[in-house]
Amino acid sequence: MFAAPLVAPLPAQQLSLPFAVGEALVYQVRIARVGDVGTGRMWIEGPVVEQGVPTWRMRFEMDAGKGPIHATDRTSSWFDPRRFAILRYEKQERHVLSRSDEHVTIDRAERRWTDADGGGGALGSEFPLDELSFLYLLRTLPLERDTVIRVDRHFDARRNPTVVRIMGRDTVTTPAGIFRTRIIEMEVRDPKRYKGTGMIRIHLDESDCHVPVRIESRMPVLGITTLTLTGWTHSPVYPGALPCG
Repeated sequence: MFAAPLVAPLPAQQLSLPFAVGEALVYQVRIARVGDVGTGRMWIEGPVVEQGVPTWRMRFEMDAGKGPIHATDRTSSWFDPRRFAILRYEKQERHVLSRSDEHVTIDRAERRWTDADGGGGALGSEFPLDELSFLYLLRTLPLERDTVIRVDRHFDARRNPTVVRIMGRDTVTTPAGIFRTRIIEMEVRDPKRYKGTGMIRIHLDESDCHVPVRIESRMPVLGITTLTLTGWTHSPVYPGALPCG
């Protein structure tokens, strides 16, 4: 039985994060309906200056599908590691029957976010995150015990809260090796993708780096999509990349 949801702690500025510039992870993408049909990459570049602030550029790319069932995702977060918050977010998604583009800028002074398409609203947190940088927040959470954590950190106030459940252990065999993992379920509010709330299941390596070993989610049209770690690689854009910072 889980206790009442806790409020997620903000990682301290002095905290040694389990990731850094240069970390690069590669994934095999499996779509339940068609099998292993793509690859994904997640890596960190930088530092780069955004709004006068030195930031890390967190990046995710996925290309998967077969025949008419195909999807691509290009996501970037400009992340301030001192505040553990983003200053900018971009996402380009292409699916069989849909396409989506987001170009979000955070205005800290006005406590608002704006999208290039004219959208915007009140910031959901003093330390805002997006869906990509949120994965890195999960890697900072203590994994010693099963618990439920409420997190109000999405930049769009309408998409809060996110409920995080740390709920068991598993051993996962991947092309990159065998990992002892902690299972995390993340209940997210995403009207575009889930028409309400959706569930993402993540297996985090129990070692100090807390690398996401497996990520399972439901995507429009494609259905259940699973990313499984195949190893660490050097990004062609960032050739000095090293695993786990």
